[in-house]
Order: sequence, then C-alpha cells, then structure tokens
Amino acid sequence: MPMDADWMHWHQNPRKPRFKLPDGAVDAHCHIFGPEDVFPYAPERKYTPCTGSKEQLFSLRDHLSFSRNVIVQASCHGTDNAALLDGLQASENKARGIAVVADDITDDELQHMHLAGVRGVRFNFVRRLVDPKPHPYYERIIDKISPLGWHVIVYIEAADFAHYVPFLNSLPVDVVFDHMARPDVSKGIHHPDFIQFVDLMNNEKYWTKVSCPERLTKQGGSHQNYSDVVPFMKHLVDAFPDRVLWGTDWPHPNMKSHMPDDGQLVEMIPLIADSSLKQQKLLVDNPMRLYWPELID
Repeated sequence: MPMDADWMHWHQNPRKPRFKLPDGAVDAHCHIFGPEDVFPYAPERKYTPCTGSKEQLFSLRDHLSFSRNVIVQASCHGTDNAALLDGLQASENKARGIAVVADDITDDELQHMHLAGVRGVRFNFVRRLVDPKPHPYYERIIDKISPLGWHVIVYIEAADFAHYVPFLNSLPVDVVFDHMARPDVSKGIHHPDFIQFVDLMNNEKYWTKVSCPERLTKQGGSHQNYSDVVPFMKHLVDAFPDRVLWGTDWPHPNMKSHMPDDGQLVEMIPLIADSSLKQQKLLVDNPMRLYWPELID
C-alpha cells in the first residue's frame, strides 16, 4: 500500500554536524518503519508512512556519529513488534527498544523481547494517532513488565496532561515523557501549563526527552533554528540534568510543515546543553544508565 498522499519523506541528504558528539552518544528516540512487504503495517493504523528501514536508520546513526540508538515502536505497526525486534537483533547490541504491547501479552513473549533488547513499553495517549484504552488496560501491562525492570514511555499532549497526572503518579515504574509532553511553546516557559510539568519532574521517577523542536515550533518550516522551543529544552536540561534524554525522532512521522535536517537538529544540542558535562549526561550517561546499565563500570 502506498504511503499517505501528504506524507513527507525523511531528509535524503542531512548535513554532517559541525558539533562533535561525545564518545558513546545515544540517539534515544527513533523509529523503524517496514519495509511493508516484510513487516506489514497494522490494519488499525491511522497513517501509512514511507519506509524507514533498519539499514537506513543505522546509516544515519553512523553519519551523525552516534554510537547507539533507542528504537521506539511506532503506532503504524500497532502491537506487532517484529520490525523493532529485527532491528534490535541486527544492531549488534548498539540498540535498545521500546515496544507497544497488548494487555494479554504473555510472560514468555516479554522474556523474548527482553533478550532481544527491549527495555520498556510505550503508552500513546495522542488521540489523532491512536485510540487510548481505559486505565486498567495499562495497569495490567505494568503488572507484567515490572518484574523485568522495564519503564514506560508516555506520548501525551499538553491539553491532556493534567488528566493523566494521577494515573501516571500511581505507576510503580519510571516514566519517560516523549518530547517534553508537547508543550504549547507560544505560552512561554513561565505559563502554568509548563510549570505543572516541571513540578511533576521533581519526582525522580520521571524522565523527559528534550526532543522534536520541529514538531513544537510555531515559527513554521522556513525557520530552522527553532528558537521558540530552545528555552523549554534548555530549562529542563538545566533543572534535571540526570533525567533528560535526546533523540532525532527519525524518520519524523506525520510532519506536515517541513522535514528537518537531522544534522541541523544535532547542531542544536549545545544550545540546550551548554557545557560538556551537560552534554555528556544528556547524550551518554543518562541513556546508558537507563538502557545499558550492564555496560557502566
């Protein structure tokens, strides 16, 4: 099946970043799509993307000078994690995974995923992408993954944030927010909505990805510096240096305004992490502690 007519293909010639990443840097949020003839998309999906294969992802990893990836199952593949697991098995321990699972998944299936490199599950609450389930559905999943030491990735938008806070507070596992819980950057960092998010982050079970300025900007596609998003990203890196992660979000699903240059996204890192110590934590120490603790001396 062809990709959606308005689908924007990922950047075919990203620049080589001028910013030098620290050794061992991790791209902690990216995806694999298809190829559909090998890994079909879910019938219930709400979008049909272009292919973004494991080979293309690993090529970008090397081009940008990252050492490792954290691959997040995207909603177009539903709860069929075959493409994710295939990518992990081909990565030579250079990738970890975040799966999407149903509440009836078995312990044997979870153990198989763990051995392949999965370290968490994603709960997507963005209604334009999925149909969220009742809270008990997610609680049953938590009961099954907790013994493995996995955590939860939450994709949520600012408008729904307050509704889910009591539920998230009840979870007995670490919670990682995708893309800073998608703040409305037009309101500024001092708006009560963002302050509520920052206050929640004071609880040490919460982490956040300071990622996707291309999704959050109000400047439009002609502006590539995303200066309206930088203060949000920098504030979180400064306030919570030990619980922030960074990722490309390649291949940038459902972008409508423009397609970012992944090399330019990398060049934003010193704007949000303005010292070598902050960069080391954001790109190496934090993701290694969360995803490869066995490799930490």
